[in-house]
Amino acid sequence: MTTQTVLACVDGSKSSPAVCDYAAWASLRLDAPLTFLHVLDHSQYPTETNLSGNIGLGSREHLLTELAELDEKRGKLMREQGRLMLEAAVARVKAGGVADPAVRQRHGDLVETLAELEKDIRLLVIGREGEEGDTVGGHVGSHLESVIRTVHRPTLVTAGDFRQPRSVMLAFDNGPSTRKGIEMIAASPLFKGLPIHLVMVGADTKDAWESVNVAKQALEKVGHQVQACIRAGNVEEVLLGYEEEHDIDMIVMGAYGHSRIRQFFVGSTTTTILTRTKRPLLLLR
Repeated sequence: MTTQTVLACVDGSKSSPAVCDYAAWASLRLDAPLTFLHVLDHSQYPTETNLSGNIGLGSREHLLTELAELDEKRGKLMREQGRLMLEAAVARVKAGGVADPAVRQRHGDLVETLAELEKDIRLLVIGREGEEGDTVGGHVGSHLESVIRTVHRPTLVTAGDFRQPRSVMLAFDNGPSTRKGIEMIAASPLFKGLPIHLVMVGADTKDAWESVNVAKQALEKVGHQVQACIRAGNVEEVLLGYEEEHDIDMIVMGAYGHSRIRQFFVGSTTTTILTRTKRPLLLLR
């Protein structure tokens, strides 16, 4: 990949159709190429069984040979399954208007692979659920926090089925990530023409409103309709409540930092917010 691409991770899980659809939407909005990635994670292969014990050497060698043959067959089947997944993803997005999506199939660890490809990524799209279950503890889900920590690119985490984004909520705390988020939204065609809900969680003070209004004006300057508010309370509850109240289609927020909003992405609250939200999250670094 010589041009920065929208990179979408597909693994055959329930979330894969939404990953395809959001990646296609982003690719078309950004006028950026789309690449699908499927990683054959070696941790999913059978490990060599310990055959030491009371069986004879000949029996042990025979069983090791059979295990090696089974391992090779399973690897071929997994590669073929991955190829079919990638073909289905390409067909899906082509039907939606994406021209010439590319595919990559890699062996190894998902997080390490994404770190290696990072320089070529404009936007990463990954599902909340993984192939081993529809929870954050599944295959891709188990890697999700590591991906967010490792990949220093905007990461769109899908949740539920695809819904054409009509409104966006930016969780704003005036920290570096969210100020950068304001600049990104203002400059990027990704959210062009969409109304923005600018939400700060904290005390309703003059200083807080000054920072919110600066951000609001920056977005309005490029044509966004902006609704701004400051609400006190638990960050998680306020944001999820606002999402429900205003039927928000996508949340944008900083992934890390020391403020109250970004702090909740460290530790068990990560799982809570990702499990409870009904909409995709665009995480900024």
